[in-house]
Amino acid sequence: MGFLAAIGRAFLIFLEATGRLAQFSATALSHLVRPPIYGRLIVRQMVDIGYYSLPVVGLTALFTGMVLALQSFSGFARFQAEGAVATVVVLSLVRELGPVLAGLMVAGRIGASMAAEIGTMRVTEQIDALTTLSTNPFKYLVVPRLIAGLTMLPLLVIVADIIGVFGGFLVAVYRLSFNPAAYLSQTALYLTANDVMAGLVKAAVFGFLIALMGCYHGYQSRGGAQGVGAATTNAVVSASILILVCDYLITGIFFS
Repeated sequence: MGFLAAIGRAFLIFLEATGRLAQFSATALSHLVRPPIYGRLIVRQMVDIGYYSLPVVGLTALFTGMVLALQSFSGFARFQAEGAVATVVVLSLVRELGPVLAGLMVAGRIGASMAAEIGTMRVTEQIDALTTLSTNPFKYLVVPRLIAGLTMLPLLVIVADIIGVFGGFLVAVYRLSFNPAAYLSQTALYLTANDVMAGLVKAAVFGFLIALMGCYHGYQSRGGAQGVGAATTNAVVSASILILVCDYLITGIFFS
């Protein structure tokens, strides 16, 4: 019976955590559409999420496109289908690798930062001070981050797609001796609006999840510096897992 009791306790803990997250999400979404809106805080979070994440996202996309071109050429050469390299590179980046890799990179950088910042404010009672000053913590801390994550990650993914395709183009032309005009023509031939839309929808969902997990774990942190460290770790891990799960679900909706 001890084994079954342990399973039951774990399941109840999971349900409790899920309920807390659902309640937090519902509260955040309700404040998302109600005034006041702190425009200056939103712009600051947009700069932090978008502009300062460009280097890591751009480098990741560039080398992903280059590696993808090399690997695709190596595989297709066995079947004399080297002409499909451009199509594979652009579809893989736009549909899948661009949104997922950008989401994971931003989760590691921004999700941890949000959890650490809000967690520090929680353990030092700054959030309680905001409430005392008649400032809603959700409006001041959570909503700007959710809006910034929802709007900036699709822009980052667009930049990542362009840089990744450019990386594949460099390798194909200067390493694999492809004709530049033929490669670009093949790149645009099979790319459709549905492919781009799927990637942007994924990016928007991933950005929202990253901001939500960072804010939630930071807001719920307890126990001083150790609690802030645990909140930071949990924010990155939970955001990464949710990105992969939602990636499968959205892919099933668009391409089933």
